[in-house]
Amino acid sequence: MNVIVSNKYQSLLGTLNIDVIKTINGEFTVQDLVNQFGNDKFFYSKMIIDITAIKNYENINIMRELSLNFNMNDVILLLDDSPVVNSANFLSQLVSYGIYNFTRSVDAITFLMQNPNTYKDVAAYQNLNNDTNLDSKKVKEIAPVKMEQRVIGFKNVTEHAGATTLIYMLKKHLQSEYKVKAIEVNSTDFEYFNDKTLESADFMNVSIKLANNTDAEVILVDLNDGPETICTEVIYLIEPGILKLNKLIREDRKVFDKLKNKKLVLNRSVLNEKDVKDFERESGSKIFFNIPCLDEKLDNNKKITEFLIALGFSRLDVENKKMFGIL
Repeated sequence: MNVIVSNKYQSLLGTLNIDVIKTINGEFTVQDLVNQFGNDKFFYSKMIIDITAIKNYENINIMRELSLNFNMNDVILLLDDSPVVNSANFLSQLVSYGIYNFTRSVDAITFLMQNPNTYKDVAAYQNLNNDTNLDSKKVKEIAPVKMEQRVIGFKNVTEHAGATTLIYMLKKHLQSEYKVKAIEVNSTDFEYFNDKTLESADFMNVSIKLANNTDAEVILVDLNDGPETICTEVIYLIEPGILKLNKLIREDRKVFDKLKNKKLVLNRSVLNEKDVKDFERESGSKIFFNIPCLDEKLDNNKKITEFLIALGFSRLDVENKKMFGIL
């Protein structure tokens, strides 16, 4: 059984399909964690720690304190995307302290649980000369630990659940802090937004489009009927209206069984928190996020920002930036 220590990425870690004996959420000092889980006080197989759950986590000495108090072979660290945490020096110090199992991808956590890294796997991150300009070409290309490009696919589960418009809004919000591209597969609906940065591709050349955008940190893909395998993660959109849902279930009564352990998002939703819980109980599913009907003309929409932060795009977290004096 496993332990999850979460903060900013609570929703994201909640999507993990693993056995969990205990979850705590908030900000904690290392000593707080020692008091709860250290010195054989609490048995667990793996402890998955959202780095933002550790107070003053950008201070590398706090990571050293963590490594001195826990067996780091049993710890998996989910990094955020702050410049400090992803700097060559910070990653080098993690390796120096015996912290080998770190990733920015929630999907990589289950891999690391079964295939923990050894020093050999992460040695290239260790910069013994303390050179902050680590040559990324020298870093071994390992899927679980490399800071890889995110290709996020969006697929309508109910008819016309709003993937195209949602991607347009997400791109507008992301582009202030990230290098972002948006591509639609086998469709030309993007042209109606009058935004020439939105790209279209057919089934045959979508992989070429992706390959030509290696400088992008994130690529949003309107999949339509395109292959999900081109994406690092896929979000399934459901518009929870009675007509749409009844039509969906009549077409496939086992649809929610097939969607188990998928990242489900309600879009254009009029459901409140209680309604969402009822929906989860009746469908036997877990909802990652509930997005109401939104005005796509707005450049700054709080709900879209909250959704993106839940997906792990922490540079958009203005309140957190104010807290650490970045703004």
